[in-house]
Amino acid sequence: MPTAAPDPLALGDDLRAFVDASPSPHHAVAELVRRLGAAGFTELAEADAWAPVPGGRHFVVRHGSVIAFRLGSGPLAETGMRLVGAHTDSPTFKVRPRWEVRQSGYRLVGVEPYGGGLWHTWLDRELTVAGRLVLRGGRTALVRLPGAPLRLPSLAIHLDRSVREGLTLDPQQHLVPVWDRDLGTGPGLAEALADAAGVDLRDVVGTDLVLADTQPTARAGADGTWVAAPRLDDLACCHSGLLALLAAPAGARTQVLVCNDHEEVGSGSMSGARGSFLEDVVRRLAAATDPGDPQAAHRALARSVLVSADMAHAVHPTRAERHEPAHRPELGGGPVLKVNANQAYATDAASGGWFTERCDEAGVPVQTFVTRADLPCGSTIGPLTATRLGVTTVDVGAPMLAMHSCRELASAHDVPLMVGALTACLGD
Repeated sequence: MPTAAPDPLALGDDLRAFVDASPSPHHAVAELVRRLGAAGFTELAEADAWAPVPGGRHFVVRHGSVIAFRLGSGPLAETGMRLVGAHTDSPTFKVRPRWEVRQSGYRLVGVEPYGGGLWHTWLDRELTVAGRLVLRGGRTALVRLPGAPLRLPSLAIHLDRSVREGLTLDPQQHLVPVWDRDLGTGPGLAEALADAAGVDLRDVVGTDLVLADTQPTARAGADGTWVAAPRLDDLACCHSGLLALLAAPAGARTQVLVCNDHEEVGSGSMSGARGSFLEDVVRRLAAATDPGDPQAAHRALARSVLVSADMAHAVHPTRAERHEPAHRPELGGGPVLKVNANQAYATDAASGGWFTERCDEAGVPVQTFVTRADLPCGSTIGPLTATRLGVTTVDVGAPMLAMHSCRELASAHDVPLMVGALTACLGD
C-alpha cells in the first residue's frame, strides 16, 4: 500500500514546536535528545567504555552539541558512513558574567552580541533569558525565564532625527536590555534565574545564558504555509536532519547526525566543528566495529559523505539585485545546493553530483545558490569539517528570508523536501 505523502503544514507545525522548545543551544540539544529517546536511542557517555552493536541507536552530548547515530551492519572501514551536519546556535546576545547594570533609574542586563545578527530587528521585542546554570558538583539545569522580562527599547524619533538617514547602534551603549526600574529593592536576575530553574541560588557557580524572543512561532503567508520563527538558521536543519535519521532505513552503512554549537562564531571550541567531537566519535565507532585495524577510521572516512545542512538565501522580493541573476532559490522550491569558488562552501563537482543524484532518486527538486562575485560569501561547518576529517562534503540548505534576523521566514513546503533529501542521503 503506498505511503501517504508528508503533509507540509503538519511538518511545518512540528518544526515550529521544535523551535519553540529550543530558545538556546542547550535547550535545542535537550529537545533533540528527548525526541531521540522517544525513538529508542540511548545515551553514551564520553567517559565510559563503548561497546555498540550493529543496529545500535545511540547519542552523545558534549555541552551544546549532540551526535546521534545508527550503527550499520558492516564495519565502518568497509562501508563508510553517511552523515548530516547542522548547528544548534544562532545569532543572539550572550549574558555577561557580571550582568548587573544600573543607570538612569533602571536596572539593565549586561550582554554582548554573539555572531553576526541583524541587531536592529531585536529592538522593541519582548525578550527573555534562556540557557543553562552550572551547579555545585558539576550538575546543570536548563532555565528559561517566564514571561517577557527584557526589552531593547528604541529611542523616539523626536530625540534623534538623524535616524532618518540611517540607524547606527553601538552594542556597548545601545544594546543593553532593560530589566526593571531601579527602586533599590526586589530580586535581581540571579534570584529570578534560580527560582525559574528550581535550584538554590547558593548552588549556582556558572551560567551560559542568551537572550531569546518570546513571541511564539507562527504560520504566516496568504495560505499559512510560511513559517515565521526565530533561530530557523539553523534549527530548521537540525530538525530536518533528526527526522531524516529517524526515517532512514537501517543498512550496512552507519548513519550519523551531528549538530554542533558555536558555528555562528567560527566553531572554535571543544564542541564546535573545529573541535574534536565528531572525530572522537568516528574513531571510537571505527575501533568498536573493527578493533584489529589501526587504519579503520581513515578507511571509514574515505568511504563516507557528509551533508552540511545550513539554511540558504531565498531570493528577496524587493532586493533581487543582491542575488546572482542565474542562481535565485525560491521559498518552497526545495533544497539548495550551495557552491562557492573560494571554498566558503565545501561542495565540489563530485559531492554536488552525488547529492543531486540522491535527490533525483527521491523525487526532490534541487535549487542552486552562488553568491554574486562582488559580494563576500558566508560559510558553514562544511569546509571546517572537511578540512579536519578529510571527508567528502556537500553544502546544502533550505531556502529562507531574513537570515540572522530576530524573526526569520521559511516555507513549510520545504520541510518535507529537505527531510526527503536528507533521508535519501542517509539511506544511500
